[in-house]
Amino acid sequence: MEAQTLTLSQVERESELYSNLRKIHRRIAKKDSSTWGPKAAAEAAIRLNWIDLPEQSLALLPEIIQLRKRFQSLNQIVLCGMGGSSLGPEVISKSYEMQLDKEIFFFDSTDPNYAQHALSKDLSQTLVIISSKSGSTIETAAARTLFTRAFATAKLPLNEHLLFITDPGSPLDIEARELGLSVVNADPNVGGRFSVLSAFGLVPAGIAGAPIEAILQDARATKVDLLEQEEKLLDIAYLILMKSEQYLTFTDAESKLPGLSDWIEQLIAESTGKDGLGRLPIVVAEFNSWKITSSLTISFAGSASDITLPLPLGGQFIFWEWLTAIIGAALKIDPFNQPNVTEAKEQTAELLNEWGATLPEFKANFLENEIEIYGDGESLLDALATFIEGVKDGGYIAIMAYLDRQADEKVAELRTILTEKSGKPTTFGWGPRFLHSTGQIHKGGQKNGSFLQITGASEIDFPIEGKPFSLQTLLFAQALGDARALEKRKYPLLRLHLRNRNTGIDQILKAARNL
Repeated sequence: MEAQTLTLSQVERESELYSNLRKIHRRIAKKDSSTWGPKAAAEAAIRLNWIDLPEQSLALLPEIIQLRKRFQSLNQIVLCGMGGSSLGPEVISKSYEMQLDKEIFFFDSTDPNYAQHALSKDLSQTLVIISSKSGSTIETAAARTLFTRAFATAKLPLNEHLLFITDPGSPLDIEARELGLSVVNADPNVGGRFSVLSAFGLVPAGIAGAPIEAILQDARATKVDLLEQEEKLLDIAYLILMKSEQYLTFTDAESKLPGLSDWIEQLIAESTGKDGLGRLPIVVAEFNSWKITSSLTISFAGSASDITLPLPLGGQFIFWEWLTAIIGAALKIDPFNQPNVTEAKEQTAELLNEWGATLPEFKANFLENEIEIYGDGESLLDALATFIEGVKDGGYIAIMAYLDRQADEKVAELRTILTEKSGKPTTFGWGPRFLHSTGQIHKGGQKNGSFLQITGASEIDFPIEGKPFSLQTLLFAQALGDARALEKRKYPLLRLHLRNRNTGIDQILKAARNL
């Protein structure tokens, strides 16, 4: 492992912090569940098997080979999963795209327009993978009902088109087996965002044709390096703790590892964003001339950053998991829980109970062409300007787009525009996906975020079997439930609702460029 980093002095390497990091690292290697303090010990005791996955997951290879043979006649996969259950396999699939022999679509949304992309595929040629530790994740459960009904309508047998990945003994595991459906069990002592080298990350990508054994070999080699040459890991941990007050700027540029920064964003933000602390990754397409104050720039190739870590993908996975665990212990927080993710789920449930079967009508503060404005400002330009002016010194902007990340992808351009116009670090997340990643640090981390929600009218909607609400109603409950949680903290919040998505996005981008 060769890493180009800012150079530490001998004084820094002999400091009390560095010595403490070394002790933390060695305790993690021994799977010491008390590493993160007494309050976190019980959780950590059932969350540390990620350390063993580079070796233990080799046992998955025969099962993956068998599954590839079983489903060899199907040429496409739809993976239904959230957070670590989708971001990990998506990085693997994108990084090895040229080696795949099956198309893989990542269904990690409750947006009806996005769901339509998945449901409109040739189901006779499709394997649907339901990936969830318990099966209780509302987005994944909803996706399952949609596909179960779709396969029934198409008169296609579920046991030939449906595969489950879940923890052994989970409600989903029990139900799927009772129905005679295929199940792969994952290690239950691994948390979701640390699960990329488990069945959750490896099985979907492996069935699609990714070189799983090579990924594990790279992870094992890096793990050995971490244990034998600990200084490189500890140097980066020290830099992140001492040279970055809150922000880390990541780019995938030149690395041939598309999506790795998004996976790291989820890992670090959700693991460390608690108790008013944490590190918030700012993912950018490439480094611009501006630089966030007290932020480290991190890349995986090239040399234009403070830290360059040119590891293969399997090595990146174990490195950042280990590093995140170290940072959590140094900050004295539990990196394995996610209390504010649960809070957002509770707010969603409350709204669904309040609304019943019908999505209520909302009254905007102002209407401009195709955009309803919920917040301060008498025009779109005024609303955006007021919003930017309200960002705290040292604070950040979080853009949260509850839209179709395929058809509406141009809205992501707003991140770069607002960064340049405001001079503030700006994140971009697709809702509800980000609720399982940066959603934790938004509410549990430093109290200096300003939040821009973008919602949109849907061209189509889908009922959810067994529920009184539809997919569109669920999406709005997630958006407005999260808004409630943010409003309770009195954080700046602006919601822009698109009556027409395509026209509305163009309108927002034009107004932002005119700031």
